[in-house]
Amino acid sequence: MWSLTALSAILLASLATASPLDKRETIEECLTSSGVPYDTKNGNDWNQDVAPFNRRLPFTPAAIAVPKTTEHVRLAVACATKLGLKVSPKGGGHSYASYGLGGENGHLVVELDRMNKITVDQTTYIASVEAGSRLGHVLTELNKQGKRAISHGTCPGVGVAGHALHGGFGFSSHSKGLAVDWIVGATVVLANATVVNCSSTENPDLLWALKGAGSSYGIVTTFFFKTFAAPSQTTSFTANLNWNNVQNTVKGWTALQEYTANTMPAEMNMRVFGNAYSTQLQGLYHGNSSQLQAAIQPLMSSLGTSLSSRQTDWIGGFTAYSNGQTVDVSHPYNIQETFFSKSLTTTALNNTAMTSAVNYWLSTAKSTSRDWYIIIDMHGGKNSYISSVPKNESSYAHRDALFLYEFYDRVYSGSYPSNGFSFLNGWVNAFTSKLDASQWGMYINYADPTMSRKEAQDVYYRGNLGRLQSIKAAMDPEEVFYFPQAIEPVK
Repeated sequence: MWSLTALSAILLASLATASPLDKRETIEECLTSSGVPYDTKNGNDWNQDVAPFNRRLPFTPAAIAVPKTTEHVRLAVACATKLGLKVSPKGGGHSYASYGLGGENGHLVVELDRMNKITVDQTTYIASVEAGSRLGHVLTELNKQGKRAISHGTCPGVGVAGHALHGGFGFSSHSKGLAVDWIVGATVVLANATVVNCSSTENPDLLWALKGAGSSYGIVTTFFFKTFAAPSQTTSFTANLNWNNVQNTVKGWTALQEYTANTMPAEMNMRVFGNAYSTQLQGLYHGNSSQLQAAIQPLMSSLGTSLSSRQTDWIGGFTAYSNGQTVDVSHPYNIQETFFSKSLTTTALNNTAMTSAVNYWLSTAKSTSRDWYIIIDMHGGKNSYISSVPKNESSYAHRDALFLYEFYDRVYSGSYPSNGFSFLNGWVNAFTSKLDASQWGMYINYADPTMSRKEAQDVYYRGNLGRLQSIKAAMDPEEVFYFPQAIEPVK
């Protein structure tokens, strides 16, 4: 007769060789016995939480845990490791590659968006932010609790966790840096189902890794952000650009590049937004409209255009670029599109690279009928907060970049066309083929899952990759926290 211990060993051995999706009942039993809330498969919450932002990339989890406390998260990770399941934290669910769902079938997804409490210490102004909070909720609560702020992106529904852990660029980043630059500590559930805190003095290597490559190392349940006093006045602005032929576009981009690198004041934040129909300069100035006009007029003269602006407050500056979405949003939340996207970061462009990119823009891109766009963010320069942060302060790898680019191509019905991949790959190649590898990289918050793991790690993390791989080996050698482009532990 088999002993109870032997039967347990046999059961665990059989589970180890089973398909992850075949472990649903077992993982749910473990979650139940541990007191961890989870979604019932095909129930309303399951269907809400499993819906990908990018319809092109749906995946089926083994189970979806819905924790409300750090202890719930810890117990969920313990269940997954016991059963040999990979674990994927999901914050806002906006991953371009569906990495919050694992980037493949069969993960335990830890859906965090029910954890969204925010508290600002009124002495230190350090904000405690639960990891399921979305950016619009962060903005709203920080403003309520003493008119405080951090720098972050513009979409209200984006989760603060994935956004901040990989950089977190937005319309205040030239003035105030990336979201990652305001992280001073975190509470983290590790792969061995222990809970640790990290700061500059406690587990500093982990904090460094979290600040740029965080999703590979554990599940942050609470962030600690230093905050700044929200500006009382901001001014949003636009200017139309006559970038309809190669000569005008190269001339205008060259003037903009010179202004960004050397003259653009710290208070200025802006981007070029281009699609098949028009090209605009868009931005947010930390100050009033008169100050903006004085600061930007030399550039307007160089570009041969004029400014349209609207003076507002801090909240108004955010809503100017929120696409009409509800600002203070939490669960339930669901926005979906069908698209492919790529990213790029570059130093200042030489004339050959700029001309190559512009030729592709005005020929191939302009002749493509789908709803594509390009965003060129003014990322660096002499007065950029991002550039002023020491390179060794975080694992974010692109401090030297002058520009951050997003290339986005979507369809509103049907499947994404197969020729869309070569369209955007060709556009990025038009830049990179004329640049040295030291002059460009890519930004994982606009993840491109068509890249191999090796290529993705290289372009996302560049010179920081070796240290990141060593920390991964120390923290998660069995890759409990895995997705197809996750940091690979050094062997």
